[in-house]
Amino acid sequence: MSTHINASKGDIADTVLLPGDPMRAKWIAETFLEEVVCYNKVRGMYGYTGRYKGKAVSVQGTGMGIPSALIYCHELINDYGVQQLIRVGSAGSYQKDVGLRDIVIAMAASSTSGINNSRFINADYSPTANFELFIKAATYAREHKIPIKAGNVLSTDEFYEDDFDSYKKWAAFGVLCVEMEAAGLYTIAAKHQVKALAILTISDSLVTGERTTAIERETSFTQMIEIALNTI
Repeated sequence: MSTHINASKGDIADTVLLPGDPMRAKWIAETFLEEVVCYNKVRGMYGYTGRYKGKAVSVQGTGMGIPSALIYCHELINDYGVQQLIRVGSAGSYQKDVGLRDIVIAMAASSTSGINNSRFINADYSPTANFELFIKAATYAREHKIPIKAGNVLSTDEFYEDDFDSYKKWAAFGVLCVEMEAAGLYTIAAKHQVKALAILTISDSLVTGERTTAIERETSFTQMIEIALNTI
């Protein structure tokens, strides 16, 4: 077992879905997987392994924000040999044509986080999705007539910002939405040469002020999970 995951070798599949909310991890496992086993309850950050269409897959909550997510990503990769990490989370829209419950696949992740500043001094590293996973996800969505948006997203360290209009600058440069983990996920995956992808569902809009409820965010984003499970 690792510091934050109470699992033995072999308990976790090669592919792991990563919701920030541990209750969403529980819902995903109980709704979509068969032969489900809970392998982690440390700090209430639930982790499960089961089967989807005969393939082993795990679901691990990561908490909110890059620092929390990187703890779990690091241990999954280095202690359990995970090869594919797929974030399934919620995001806030920055664009008028990206509405509630729309699905966004993050091709790249800009960030306000300082996570890479110590690595790339006086330079900008561009965290990007794994191409193979991205193509699989986009192809599945197209073949099953699930509308998606794809492009640049913003990973921020602040959920509550002082400048309520700061999103407009990012929007003007084509950023589709804001979330809190993808840039960290793409960076650690690149560092360890594993595959990563972030698939997001719009839970609220900074443009219109619309938002979903906490229960809806936890249990109703089924198309995002369907796409993620069919990329493995």
